[in-house]
Amino acid sequence: MFLTSYFEDLISGTQIWNSFVRLHKKHYGKPLPFFETDEYYEEEINQSDISFLIWYYTNTFQNEKFVSPNNDFIYHLAAIIMDIFDREWEYAPENESLRIYYQIDPNETDYYIVRHVIDNMLFKTYLFYPDTGLDFNEALMEVVEDFSDDQNLLGYFNETRDVHLHTSHTRLLALPGKEWVAQLLGKEHPLCHELKNMSKRILGYFLYKGQDQNYIHLEHIASGKRFNVTKKSLEHPEDFKKVDTIIFMGIVKWMNEWWFSGLMMQSKYNPDLILDEKNSIISRKQVDFLDYGKNKMNELLQQQLTIFKKYNKNRQIAFIKGEELDAFLKGYYEFYNQSLNLTKEDKAEARQRAKDEGYLGENGQKFDISEKPEDVLVFFNPKSGVEIAFGVNSAFPDKDNPFFNENETEDSIMTIFFNEQISKELAKYCVENYGNYLEFFKSKEGEFFQSNLDFLLRFFKKENYHTTPAITLTGQQRLD
Repeated sequence: MFLTSYFEDLISGTQIWNSFVRLHKKHYGKPLPFFETDEYYEEEINQSDISFLIWYYTNTFQNEKFVSPNNDFIYHLAAIIMDIFDREWEYAPENESLRIYYQIDPNETDYYIVRHVIDNMLFKTYLFYPDTGLDFNEALMEVVEDFSDDQNLLGYFNETRDVHLHTSHTRLLALPGKEWVAQLLGKEHPLCHELKNMSKRILGYFLYKGQDQNYIHLEHIASGKRFNVTKKSLEHPEDFKKVDTIIFMGIVKWMNEWWFSGLMMQSKYNPDLILDEKNSIISRKQVDFLDYGKNKMNELLQQQLTIFKKYNKNRQIAFIKGEELDAFLKGYYEFYNQSLNLTKEDKAEARQRAKDEGYLGENGQKFDISEKPEDVLVFFNPKSGVEIAFGVNSAFPDKDNPFFNENETEDSIMTIFFNEQISKELAKYCVENYGNYLEFFKSKEGEFFQSNLDFLLRFFKKENYHTTPAITLTGQQRLD
């Protein structure tokens, strides 16, 4: 059924498969990974397409075992199916109704109509159903199990759908739904640019601050940032009455306006909740993406990397005993603070600024590990900050690594590749700096991973491939 849907996609011109081919070609200079594409016909059936789709389906529908694309059964099956498709290519009927599920009027401005098309792409199209579609279905089943007798079950369904729609990335190229719809529509479509610029979803507690003819005015409690939410996205804006009522809701910026998206609940003013929110790093991080470009985050991370190297013998990576992890990190944070050379006046001003915003601060970064591992790896990721990894030290044949065990090398490398919590930056750091010294990368399997490294890292680390800074900024700002 999956492969027949690919066939129908090409016959009907829905451009789902071709969107992937064009994006892959844009990233890597060829239509497909792994397979021969010297004689490749875009918008027509290809045996290499079928081979790749069998590999993709097999490794997406199940993740217990990695199936290599260089497997004889894939080539054999693809040849049989290609023969069937080739015979039917000239006679198969075109499904003219299929395209409407993935099209948007060029003049459309309604966020909810656009969101519906993204929903179709991520959760209903054949290409992503074995991936994001099944993930979403599993999440819905968990909602049923947890809230089957709750009168708000439908609301929980809608919220779950909204969360997955805005956070899911596909194993193919680690892209969100909005990017796939933009690619499918094409760069000439007026909404292609708008889709790419759609913001991440912010879910959190807000204070209602009033309204005018067009907007509801809200203040994000944790960060103090102000948001104007368009009334076009609210069925009953008159329900907002009392200033400083607490609103829990999701919002998304679409075409330069903030739209309500997902769940909404009102509650009366609660000073304890206000205090908790203002001191919650997790709640503040909901709006971090708004500041990344404005606050020179990359420069800040580069400064931290430089200081980390000074602290760590000019090394970006450290191999330490598990019991020494807390002491190592505490020492680095103290060294970093001292390196800033802040005056007493600077520190007092920073404390007062935080106090004015209601932020009391947290007592440093903590790593709550119930059982200390024998050894750990500390890596300064230039895209995010300090990163901790367990069970991977045998992938680093380094003179400063007392924990290297050649017998465990392959397991450590596989952990780096397959573990979604380990960043792509650490994986690439391992390959680029130690690949030539590891026997694994001289094997056929190792050469395969090395030559397709970026594609496979996108595939295995789909939700975390696009690394974001692990730094939370404070400061109030109005966002219209």
